[in-house]
Amino acid sequence: MNNKVQSVRGTQDFLPEQSFLYRAVENTAWQTVKLFGYEEISTPIFEFSEVFHRSLGETSDAVSKETYDFMDRGGESLTLRPEGTAGVVRAFISNGMAQNLPLKLYYSGPMFRYERPQKGRYRQFHQIGVEALGFEQATADVESIASAWQILSRLGLQDKVQLEINSLGDKESRSKHREALLNYLQPLKTSLSSDSQIRLEKNPLRILDSKDEGDKKIIATAPKLQQYLNDASKKFFDQVLEGLDAIGIKANLNEHLVRGLDYYTHTVFEITTTHLGAQSAVISGGRYDGLVEQLGGPATPGVGWGGGIERLMLLADATKFVQPQIVIAILPADEASEKFCLKLANDLRMMDKTVGALNFGNVGKNMKRANKMGAKYALIVGESERQKNVVAMKNLATGEQKEISLTELMKFSF
Repeated sequence: MNNKVQSVRGTQDFLPEQSFLYRAVENTAWQTVKLFGYEEISTPIFEFSEVFHRSLGETSDAVSKETYDFMDRGGESLTLRPEGTAGVVRAFISNGMAQNLPLKLYYSGPMFRYERPQKGRYRQFHQIGVEALGFEQATADVESIASAWQILSRLGLQDKVQLEINSLGDKESRSKHREALLNYLQPLKTSLSSDSQIRLEKNPLRILDSKDEGDKKIIATAPKLQQYLNDASKKFFDQVLEGLDAIGIKANLNEHLVRGLDYYTHTVFEITTTHLGAQSAVISGGRYDGLVEQLGGPATPGVGWGGGIERLMLLADATKFVQPQIVIAILPADEASEKFCLKLANDLRMMDKTVGALNFGNVGKNMKRANKMGAKYALIVGESERQKNVVAMKNLATGEQKEISLTELMKFSF
């Protein structure tokens, strides 16, 4: 038996280096979407199970296989959120936000799915995402995709990703395609995977999203949704493609792209990469005009996306985000100088300076510690310095040392 204290399978610790990159990715996302007019929203990490089961659909993998469901002490069925959209829509409904439409909302935080862990896929993972509610025009889809693309560009990832896009059409288009798809798949039912046989009865469109190799061969010649789009759906999709072309974003049509969740309509898209092995999707999303109604709210069009922070971290070059930081080390030469140094450190931090204060001890050893912490300057204070109200300031890069008054120190450009 292994007695070591370990993290739960499928979770990970962000040590300081990873936390720095996590914060860089998240900050880049937030600073970018603000330019598009998004405001931040934060929802609980668990909801009543019905929120996700109704919105995601019982045939989606997120519900049928992957959700963390549990009963609380009051006998309520709760679910850790597997994605961000349903919780945001629930918050929109329960807080009466329909009177404030249109809305642009941004979120970030942990999500939970019971999946087989592998590179870029965890059971607790973190997402950024946006939801634009009350926008029915195709330009909203274009702007949603543009916000995602701009985040990737600011992270320096535009050459590592590609945009794949498809249209699921409106309800009428999907109904005609569903009929044709059923007619094609029913005679082949026994050749489908067990999961796809279940989907055949409940949501045959999801079979097009199957990762099973046998299913892939069958669906290769299945009726394409594009063949059944009515004029309104074609026009909407053309407007999306023309909008993307106008802002210089290349889109690759992927007729098998249906997304894994049941609430999408019209535009669906994935921004993918070939640099993460099996986990190719970096940001995914689309339009979900029926979701708010499905959860009991007023008919409200919506479009948005979610992106995996861990996958963006794996793709990003950490050195791109390293900001040169001037660290100041303060060294008390004797015990009596420690309080003086505490105040000095506090005053400098109030001026937004990064200060590492060392305890009284051997000055030589403390100087080595100052170098180890990456300090550029060391401020040494002993009895002599205190009496003269000065500090001995040493440039650790050049070795130059000089006395400087406290007044001058507070004006010094570190």
